Parts: sequence; structure tokens; C-alpha cells
Amino acid sequence: MSETASDTLSDRPLKRIHNRPRLLTPRVILALMLREMSSTHGRSVGGYIWLILEPILGIALLTLIFSYGFRTPRLGINFPIFFATGILPFLFFNTVSGNVASAINYSRALLGYPRVTYVDTIIARALLSTLTQLLVSFILLTAIVLYFETRTVFILQYALLAYAMAFALALGIGVFNCFLFSMFPLWQRAWTILTRPLFLISGVFFLYESFPRALQQILWYNPLLHVTGEMRNAFYLQYEPNWVSPLYVFSVAAITGALGMVFLHRYHRDMLER
Repeated sequence: MSETASDTLSDRPLKRIHNRPRLLTPRVILALMLREMSSTHGRSVGGYIWLILEPILGIALLTLIFSYGFRTPRLGINFPIFFATGILPFLFFNTVSGNVASAINYSRALLGYPRVTYVDTIIARALLSTLTQLLVSFILLTAIVLYFETRTVFILQYALLAYAMAFALALGIGVFNCFLFSMFPLWQRAWTILTRPLFLISGVFFLYESFPRALQQILWYNPLLHVTGEMRNAFYLQYEPNWVSPLYVFSVAAITGALGMVFLHRYHRDMLER
């Protein structure tokens, strides 16, 4: 056999090995998603259904409770739709960012395998929680619009922008917190305490315009307020939140996400040894 032919044959296995990771990463991410679904809610069909029903029932209960205290919403005539347009994007951010932030701690045992990386765990948790929360939002908003007289007009492009901002912000802050949670466990408790007021100052119950002018200048820097403002813009034609800045939200998401990835790339081996 000639030298050229032998070189060609010897190169073939190397090409197959080189191409293998391109197909492996999606399989790893899917396996991580299925693992989390089975470990959290069991392998039965009822467990997967409960994954969707749990947040739906929780939000429905909150809507029922608060509807008695806030019979007249700040916008429109129906409190359930007003509350849903605030709480759904807020919980979307809270859930996705929390799951991304705990990705390494949750899958630490699997990161010892060479085929599983910290990026795989982050993507898997982000995708699973995003798909779940989008399904929850669709079911709840559809149910409210069909059951109540809301007198709202749904504009899809504004809703997509609101959820795009929520996802980018959740991913960026989640990745940054993923580093902090893994390197400094005390930060996880501190973050929980520091973010509790967000429920009140992120536009879930109140509009940005209802705050005093001096407070508005401070609250404007809360990116979640821009998300809920844009979500309300998707349902209320009479509401024009000209103060909403998608550029600001995406900038915060990009900066925090980039910092998080830089620190994770630099210190991920140290985190696994802790």
C-alpha cells in the first residue's frame, strides 16, 4: 500500500472522532433536561403534568386572593389580567435565573464526566425552565381572556419582546450568579434577601407612572420594571410606556452574562474542587 493511501486511511478515524462532539452536545443537553424532569417530578406522566400545573395553580391562587383586595386595577377593568401581565414575566425571570444560577451546584456530580461541561448544564436548565414558564404563561393568559371580560387587545410582537427581555435578563444574571453561588455559597442567601423587594417594585401590582417622580428616577434602573411595562403594553392599547428601554435591559443582560462566562471559564475547575 502506498504511503498516501495509508495516510488517508489513518486520517479517517481521526475525522470521526473530531466530528463526534458536534452531535454529542445536543444529546448531553437533552439528557440533562430529562434527568432533571425525572429526578424532580418522577418518571410518571403525572409528574410531568404536575411540572406544569404547580405554577399554574399557584398563580391562580394568588390571583384569586389579590383580586379581593384590588378589585379596581391600576389599568383596565379586570384585575386577573392586570395581575397576570405583571406576575407572569416576573416569575419567568425569577424561575429561569434561579435555575441557571444553581446549574453547577445541581449537576456537580455529573461535571466529573469529560463529556459534560458547565455550559451544557446551564443551557439544559435554561431551556427546560423557559419552555415550562412559556407554557404556563400561555395557559393562564388564554384561560383569563376566555373566562373574563378583559377588554384587552393582544399584540404579539410586544409580548415576544417582553419575554425576550425577560429571558436575556434571566440568562445574564443567572450565569453571573452561577459563578457567585458556586464560589461563595453565602451569596445565595444574601441574594434571596436582597431580591425580595423586587416583587413590589417591578410593576406586578403598580404601574411605573403611579410612583412619585423622584422615585421613578430611581426605579427606572430596575430592568424588571421595563419587562412588565412592555408586557402590559402588549394587552392595553391605551397604555403607552414610552419610558421602556429594551436597549437598557439587553445591555444589563449582556454585561452580566459576559462577566459570568468569563469568571466561569476561569474558575470552573476550582469550583468543582470545592
